Amino acid sequence: MEKLIIGSRGSKLALKYAEIAKKAFLKELDIEIEIKKITTGGDLVLDRRTSEIGGKGEFIKNIEKELLNKNIDVAVHSLKDVPSVKTKGLRIECFLKRNDPQEVLINKENLTFDKIKKNSVIGTSSLRREFQLKHLRPDLNFKLIRGNIDTRIKKLDEDQYDSIILAKAGLMSLALENRISEVFECKKIVPPAGQGTIVIQSREDDDKLNNILSKINHFETSIEAKVERKILGVLEGDCNTAAGIYANVRDKNVNIIAELFSDDGNKKFTYKDECKIEEALKIAKKAGDDLKKQFEMDK
Repeated sequence: MEKLIIGSRGSKLALKYAEIAKKAFLKELDIEIEIKKITTGGDLVLDRRTSEIGGKGEFIKNIEKELLNKNIDVAVHSLKDVPSVKTKGLRIECFLKRNDPQEVLINKENLTFDKIKKNSVIGTSSLRREFQLKHLRPDLNFKLIRGNIDTRIKKLDEDQYDSIILAKAGLMSLALENRISEVFECKKIVPPAGQGTIVIQSREDDDKLNNILSKINHFETSIEAKVERKILGVLEGDCNTAAGIYANVRDKNVNIIAELFSDDGNKKFTYKDECKIEEALKIAKKAGDDLKKQFEMDK
């Protein structure tokens, strides 16, 4: 291999993640590494929910095509953008050390969530976030917001919204943590599966590269990622699924918290457990089955 080509979305944050992946590769390889920007369907339509334009897979579909066609060697994604259904011929087994998975609140007055005025307009593109926050503050209004982090903050500064909710990992990566008004603990606002995790995707038949990826993989993060994705897979989850799923490895144990909302968001179904790492995937299936059962029984 004379050169490695990494495929990435072209946003500032995506390119930052691609650079992190590049550094990880350079510890194992002494070759030229190029980052190739690829436009995705999710980047082009910004006035509708992701679920209305084909799901979160729209953020990676074009990149996966480039990977399958061997125009790039690996793809770098934010794991929460990757659907739980695996793409044939491609492999997701390499996870970089997880960034902070928590959600944050941003507003110009630097108010915490409980101090926001009644009827304030909160910007989010996620039904999960909307339902979670409505359970805490039913007096607030929620309005769709799309675009990259800079775009969303600009819309907030232009008073199109009173507050917005974003992932802490993205803000930290772009050195925008000074904008944070409040950080929500994961048990209060359960993040989506994979939040804060960078994944490197490869072709299944690329044994040489997959061997290198196994050395780059961060073990604890890979356990958390697989548990969260297993639960999402059992729920047959996509971006229409209002579910918060968080696994946290501590020593040899995994703490799991997952919640699923009814279609209208009025009811919340919860699962919590702790288990040994070696039992984690079995418990993840149990969590998904339990949540599904609660959801179906409520209908």
